[in-house]
Amino acid sequence: MAKNRKLGKTTEQRKAMLKTQTTDLFLHGKIETTESRAKEIKPIVDSILALAIKEKDNFEMVDKKIIRAKLDSKGNKVTEKVTSKNGKEYLKVVKEEVIEQRQKDMPTRLNARRKMMRKINKVKDSKGNNIDLPSKLFNELAPKYEGRIGGYTRIIKLGKRRGDAAEVVVLELI
Repeated sequence: MAKNRKLGKTTEQRKAMLKTQTTDLFLHGKIETTESRAKEIKPIVDSILALAIKEKDNFEMVDKKIIRAKLDSKGNKVTEKVTSKNGKEYLKVVKEEVIEQRQKDMPTRLNARRKMMRKINKVKDSKGNNIDLPSKLFNELAPKYEGRIGGYTRIIKLGKRRGDAAEVVVLELI
């Protein structure tokens, strides 16, 4: 007996589809798909959320020294005129040293982050900036489901699809 549904796809295609749909569910909160796909995605999503809840507070704050360009009130880099050894003048960007507080993941949280990234895709927003989904899971979704023990998703049946009569459902985070 097979452990999981084949969904009419090769192994690589099936894994890619499940990763994509899992990522979309975390990004948008709900997805519309077929019933068999939703039943395959549900345990993956529940295990990732359980991992996020378990490791959400497992970090420490550390001081990090950062050297960056000094910015003026308009957000432009501040420059100063400097003379080189051979007498030529050029503009040099003024640097400033700042100490910032940053989160440093403990080893188990780092491992949890890596496990999550194996099951979800990297995502960019409309401007091309990377979205850090594991951080969203740790900081937004995990506190929401903290008191709950399992059952983070819900399947709502919508009916049969018109073309192939497949059972269509909405899979959503509760």
